[in-house]
Amino acid sequence: MQTEELVVIAEYNSSVEAEMAKSILSCAGIRVEIRNSLMSNIYPGVIPSQLVVASEDAEQAKELLKIR
Repeated sequence: MQTEELVVIAEYNSSVEAEMAKSILSCAGIRVEIRNSLMSNIYPGVIPSQLVVASEDAEQAKELLKIR
């Protein structure tokens, strides 16, 4: 079994924004995870929610979310 390299492609101060971005990527068939969602809700603006995808999907995910 190969281990995938996961990369953070975006950070959000709101877990709601992170969930919306996750939904866009999931609908496009990209496997995505959110890190720090709970901590982002407890400490908004201090600890961001991070959107994480496999490194080979990073460019496509950024394009879908219009991230440079």
